[in-house]
Amino acid sequence: MHSVNVMEPKKLAIPRATPTTALDADALELFARVARAGSFSLAAQQVGQTRAAVSRRIAYMEQRTGQTLFLRTTRSLTLTATGRRLLPHAMTVLDAVAQARGTLTSVHAGLAGSLRITSLPSFGTTVLPPLLLKFRALHPGVNYDLILSDRRVDLQREGVDIAFRVTRKPPPDWVARPYLQFHVGAFCAPGQWAPMAHPDELAPVPLLLLGPVSMNPEMRWVRRDGSDAVICARAPAAAQSDDLTVLMRLAEGGMGVVLAPSYCVQDAVTAGRLVELLPEWDLDIRQGNTVQLLTLPRPQLSAVARAFAKFVQEQAPASDA
Repeated sequence: MHSVNVMEPKKLAIPRATPTTALDADALELFARVARAGSFSLAAQQVGQTRAAVSRRIAYMEQRTGQTLFLRTTRSLTLTATGRRLLPHAMTVLDAVAQARGTLTSVHAGLAGSLRITSLPSFGTTVLPPLLLKFRALHPGVNYDLILSDRRVDLQREGVDIAFRVTRKPPPDWVARPYLQFHVGAFCAPGQWAPMAHPDELAPVPLLLLGPVSMNPEMRWVRRDGSDAVICARAPAAAQSDDLTVLMRLAEGGMGVVLAPSYCVQDAVTAGRLVELLPEWDLDIRQGNTVQLLTLPRPQLSAVARAFAKFVQEQAPASDA
């Protein structure tokens, strides 16, 4: 009587590389994922494999091609010159895979895939949602992973596709495009204080302070026409918070004056819930007054990220700064 072997279900595995598969489509897709993530571990999570398995496959590619593709240290993983030359071809493969999957899963023609986006909470809760809703209407097959944080997100290590940052010094390996210029002003409930001609007049007024501004005992104000700048001691704080929405609500209720970016208070000002106290002056912010759209260089971007970056630039509002 013959015995019957019952086969246990096997987990999906990365095929073992052979001389003919060292640079096949699977290998190039994996290489592109590692390059985008800047980490074997993150790429392994994306394909459902262990870090060791992904590392071995990349090492085999390097062995069979005789070229080093990544420079490895305990803290970072970066492309070599050869890796950078290979990446555009690998990204073409990765894009083709994403588009093929999108064709099978999207409810109608359009892009499909995922976007990992990071921004400051103040931007992410006010400006970003309308952008996502409009883009979603065009491409319902796209899903989003949003990181709203004041911390300095490591874009490469955390696998970010799109970043919105207020910065004068974008990361050197990223492409920065100005998206939104703004000013930081003083806002309060209508009728609580009369409009002020000079920042010194804020001295007796209780302030509602956000994060880094509240840590500085002095504030530098710049006249909007550029003709003057003054440094003033800040007024006592009626409240401090890392959540600007809370401070705006307190200002609307008459607790004090909130110092806020214009894009955050625009709706409240239009609705008459807040008014600007110093219409001729802007608070000088060290990071600058422009929200930058940050992406990796074009050859390293997925088709979804490229389309979203182009869409965002087309939606850029007129400057108010």
